[in-house]
Amino acid sequence: MLAVYAARVGGDDPLANLEVGDRPAPEPEPGWAVVRVRAASLNHHDLWTLRGVSSATITPPQILGCDGAGTVEGYGGAPPTGGGPEPGTRVVVYPVVTCGRCAACLSDEPMACRSFRMLSEPPLAGAFAERVAIPAANLIPVPEHVGFNEAACLPTAYLTAYRALFIRAGLRPGMTVLVHGATGGVATACILLARLAGITVYATSGDDDKRRFAVDLGAEAAFPVARETARDLIAATDGVGVDAVIDSVGEPTWELSLRAVRPGGVVVVPGATGGRNPPAQLNRIFFRSVTIAGTTMGTRGELRRLVDLVATGALRPLIGSTHTMRDARPAFTEMLHGELRGKIVLTLE
Repeated sequence: MLAVYAARVGGDDPLANLEVGDRPAPEPEPGWAVVRVRAASLNHHDLWTLRGVSSATITPPQILGCDGAGTVEGYGGAPPTGGGPEPGTRVVVYPVVTCGRCAACLSDEPMACRSFRMLSEPPLAGAFAERVAIPAANLIPVPEHVGFNEAACLPTAYLTAYRALFIRAGLRPGMTVLVHGATGGVATACILLARLAGITVYATSGDDDKRRFAVDLGAEAAFPVARETARDLIAATDGVGVDAVIDSVGEPTWELSLRAVRPGGVVVVPGATGGRNPPAQLNRIFFRSVTIAGTTMGTRGELRRLVDLVATGALRPLIGSTHTMRDARPAFTEMLHGELRGKIVLTLE
């Protein structure tokens, strides 16, 4: 089958490790399904894998891709207990694979499972292929009128944004949030979801065009990543500061996050694309009672809510570009160079 994979890892240029070609089709174990992929979306996770950074040791070739949508092709062994979507059903794949037995899994908080893995993290193959194997419980049906491209945007970026905004930050209508990175997948998802919920959004970017784009998308205002921006944000919030910051950038934005958030506010960290070791500034954190909340992905139930939002027309995921899976290299180049205006989607011809 056709697949996009890491033929090597490490080195100075992650794209030198990228290959597109034939790989063996998956053979699902009992309780697992095979999904015929129709669309998949890129994440920074895919670049980290090419660099050799993962939750487990990568042994190339490693098929990439966390997010996919398509149709159920079949199951391994006997039909899963409790049934599953019939072959041919349109689905989006929930990409978090866990033990399914521990207290975290049974309480639908799979991110706390010690066996937590995502698609494309060894030993799991990813969704950038004609077919992907996944536990049957991870199949989320998608209505006919929801496109595969839109559905494929939801499992990582939109699910992460949903949980960051409403679970970890606890934002409610009338509150304020600062979103760094302006036009990336998680950032645009945060802007769209927060605006939908009646939350005032501010954004940052080092690029003038990206700041204008963020405002067009729904941000109240967008600012450069600069020390004085904290003063502008405090002024814009009647001298208080924002209720929460979603900081998926890290080192370049960390000081601004801590300066712009109000006393008692929350800084949510769903990633660190710009560097993972900023100065902690613990004095600022404890003196102003700031909560630092990490977050990764979300639950199956939260993904179902996102599918429902798209199905009702309330939410339309922002797709910046589409490429065929066979022509995946330009898509990865966009991601590497930060040329993002929403999600990058790969489709099967």
